[in-house]
Amino acid sequence: MGRGRLIVAVLAALSTTAPAVAQPSPPPAPPVLRWLVQDMPPHFVYRDGKPPQRAEDLGQGEVDGFLRLLIERMPQYRHEFIELSLPRFEAQVRQGETLCSVLHVRTPERLQWLYFTTLFPAMLSRQIHVIVRREDLARFESNGQPLQLADLLRRTDLTGLLPRDRSYGPRIDKLLAANPERAPRSIVAGRGVHLLPMLRARRMDYTLEYPIMVDEYNATHPGPPELAKLPLAEGRSTSVATAGCSRTPEGRRAIEAMDQAARQLAAESQRDAWIKAWRNGAPIDTDDLQRLNRFLDERARSPAQIE
Repeated sequence: MGRGRLIVAVLAALSTTAPAVAQPSPPPAPPVLRWLVQDMPPHFVYRDGKPPQRAEDLGQGEVDGFLRLLIERMPQYRHEFIELSLPRFEAQVRQGETLCSVLHVRTPERLQWLYFTTLFPAMLSRQIHVIVRREDLARFESNGQPLQLADLLRRTDLTGLLPRDRSYGPRIDKLLAANPERAPRSIVAGRGVHLLPMLRARRMDYTLEYPIMVDEYNATHPGPPELAKLPLAEGRSTSVATAGCSRTPEGRRAIEAMDQAARQLAAESQRDAWIKAWRNGAPIDTDDLQRLNRFLDERARSPAQIE
């Protein structure tokens, strides 16, 4: 056998006996984290009226702006957004689906089916007001003092209306639950703003809402009767914004990741920069900013806050 034929034969033998080189396996796909979204100004504001498809689509509301910051610090997940009514969200969570929300206020009842962690102290936009027709202001006068909801509920000459299954925070919720026979009637409504046209049409005398919602409604629906806002003594009953996830193993891991991201935000040296990005450059009330910085200082020092 010639030298060339011998080399070819040896190479052929080696090719049949040498073990195949293992190809590297692709990295595992990141777990999916599904977020509830709703167009709920001033908290969650859709861009161009459309629900977000990606984190980059999130608007500049108080809550969705903060959600964007959280997502940037949770790269271990692939984030998806799902638009559901609050009752449908609860039903799917109770059926065992793992979903997360930054739109739910922590309540004792919700702790049965959601884990919670704290995000930031509520801003002024979370102050609930009594909303009335401007022409009826005299009926609600309180000598310049904030209205007391307890006093309002005792009035038999006024009719209120509220969206069903909406939480206004522990103080207001407790008052409404303690006085079911005097509490305003409630109706199913996709968004609280749906009640403002009903108020304007004189189907009730008052409702409860955030000031920015009323400002937007008056701006887009000019003409009488204009709606007016009256401070409510119990209005600042939501002291802190929260994130919640299903009480499933996946939900527990997700809420732990959110808690870690929130503490990372609180500890970052460039806090002023992300606060400015969160608020889209909008100024923050001086008292609110002081409360926010105190909260973040404590959050950065504290261990995990998960309930």
